[in-house]
Parts: sequence; structure tokens; C-alpha cells
Amino acid sequence: MLYLALALGGALGAITRYLLYQSTAYWETTFPYPTLMINLAGCLVLGFFFTLTLDYLILHPALRTGFGTGFVGAFTTFSTFSVENLRLLQQGELTLSLLYVLASLLGGLLCAGIGIHSARWLARRRLRG
Repeated sequence: MLYLALALGGALGAITRYLLYQSTAYWETTFPYPTLMINLAGCLVLGFFFTLTLDYLILHPALRTGFGTGFVGAFTTFSTFSVENLRLLQQGELTLSLLYVLASLLGGLLCAGIGIHSARWLARRRLRG
């Protein structure tokens, strides 16, 4: 069950990322906005999901792994982030590369924090009423 959930989640996450990349293919920009948006969304979703399912909801471990590691893991991409940064540096885009690193790191932490706090807020609200 665990491996099936992981494989299914991974396949769906990879397909979702691919479709989002395709929907932004017409953007003519040097800055890698699609990867940044995907990775920030992944941080928000993972922060929300793990907080909700580890602290407040009972969820089968296979489902948690299938969504967290499978879907979100395949949806987000550290390797693309790394390659895009190296390409920016090779093109002499030091400022854009630095901006990308900072936006990814600080934005990722902020989005994960928003996800965590949103899950806690939702859980408290549901428990009260």
C-alpha cells in the first residue's frame, strides 16, 4: 500500500508540475518564475499538510507518504532550481541568481510558516465550533 501510494502521488505530482510548466512556456523572461512558484506552493502545501495530519488528524501513514513525499516531492524540484541558478550565473546574471536564491529560501520558509499557521488556525477553529 505504501509503495502504491508513493508511486501514484509521485506520478500525479510530476504530471502537475509538467502541466504548470507548459502553461507558462510562453513567458519570455530570464527569471525562472515557474520553478519559484511551484517550489513556494510546495512549501506552503507541505507545511499545511504535515501540520494538519501529524498534529490534528489521523491519516494512514501510506496516504501521508503518498501525498507528502510522493506528490509534493515530485511536484517541487530542487534540482531544477540548482540548474537554473547555474545557468543564470553562466549568463552573467549575478543579480537575478542572487534574487532567485533569496526568494526561494526566504519565500520557502515564509510559505511553509504560512502553511503551518493556517493548519493550526483551521484546526483550532474546527475544534471550537
